[in-house]
Amino acid sequence: MRMKTTVNKQLTWREKISYGVADMGFNFYWTNIATFLLFFYTDVFGISAAAAASMMFTIKLINAFTDPMIGAAADRTTTRWGKFRPYLIWVPLPLACAAFLTYTTPDLSDGGKIVWAYGTYLAMMVCYTCINIPYNALSGVLSADAQERSTVNGLRFIFAFGGGMLVTAATPWLVRTLGGGNARLGWQLTMLAWSALASLLFVLTFLNTRERIAPPASQKSNIWQDVGDLAHNRPWIVLFVLALVIMITITLRTTSAAYYFKYVVQREDLMAGFVPAYMGAAAAGASLTPLMTRFVDKKKLMMILMAITAVLSSAFFFVPRDQVWLMFALQIGMGLALGPKSPLAFSMYADTADYNEWRTGRRATAMTFAAATFSQKLGTAIAVAVIGWLFTRLGYVANAAQSEGSQAGIVWLMSFIPAAFALFAVAVMFLYNLDNNKLLQIQADLEARKS
Repeated sequence: MRMKTTVNKQLTWREKISYGVADMGFNFYWTNIATFLLFFYTDVFGISAAAAASMMFTIKLINAFTDPMIGAAADRTTTRWGKFRPYLIWVPLPLACAAFLTYTTPDLSDGGKIVWAYGTYLAMMVCYTCINIPYNALSGVLSADAQERSTVNGLRFIFAFGGGMLVTAATPWLVRTLGGGNARLGWQLTMLAWSALASLLFVLTFLNTRERIAPPASQKSNIWQDVGDLAHNRPWIVLFVLALVIMITITLRTTSAAYYFKYVVQREDLMAGFVPAYMGAAAAGASLTPLMTRFVDKKKLMMILMAITAVLSSAFFFVPRDQVWLMFALQIGMGLALGPKSPLAFSMYADTADYNEWRTGRRATAMTFAAATFSQKLGTAIAVAVIGWLFTRLGYVANAAQSEGSQAGIVWLMSFIPAAFALFAVAVMFLYNLDNNKLLQIQADLEARKS
């Protein structure tokens, strides 16, 4: 299959925007999960912090192992619409149903609640993966041009952070309004509303995008060889570890924020503005990514951003509880620093897929992104488990005044602990070996082979 005239085609703004809006839809789910789900389980459904954290860790771990399987299936999907786009219309309805059930609170015993949570949360995460991994892989086959990929992913994460900002700002209001004072009903109907909106955005992306890059026509289908290729793909391994560490960093702060404002600052109302402030700043940072990558190599830029994140997160420890403006200032600063990391990382994943094809003659785009998603989910699971286990050790009791130890633990989860992981991310990036000159060589060689 010859694609010399199309793989480097400059994308229209219509296609770029249509691709990006789906990530707003994904954040209608993801931000709810990362920001509110543990809080929902402990303070609404009535599951203990230890049980909820252990359950979420277990499900994330199980779901992480399904990612490569779904990636392999997507790489081997063949339809008249392409390999990855069809999932955007096949999966939204099952995902919406699973999310609705996850935020449903039947009147069960303590053991029954745990069983219900395990089953519904696992169903939601598997459905989420079945649509999210093909969507991620789609960014790697829209164009072969590295700068176009940075632009597409930068725009995508503007929508992603915009969706996260909308969710964190509107969800508490929707819960109160739709529930009419009944928190359980409010959460259920709120998740239904977000799911319906997300489904519409997924369909819009399906209708207005096109896949332009295919594996070499002579490539034979072999899942284990795909896995073996990744195991010997050094830049991909670095990104795998990086994604794990960054997700721990972000999830620790995002999930802890609800507890921080409720029990430490004792201003639960501030949560409606705190995370959206981060999301808005992150969107602004993401929008600058294509400009920054024109002047700074992706590797160096990622290291600079994570170092800034570590400094700002550490500074949060020293903020007095009554200095709300300083909390928001540091949060906005971290948003600006972390905003570009997502489009950078996903652009770099696509680069590692090109590197794999250049090195081995084989391409497995969805598997490349799926295995990366594996590390992100594992990072999220580890972060939630750390929070739950630390809360249990420090004597956290839901909806009650917290001990000094419990409050101190919450503050550490907002400051020094994520800062340490951010510094580790800087160290990891020293091992990444794809710079701009190497990528130009890879693209030239691949074009020569196809022509």
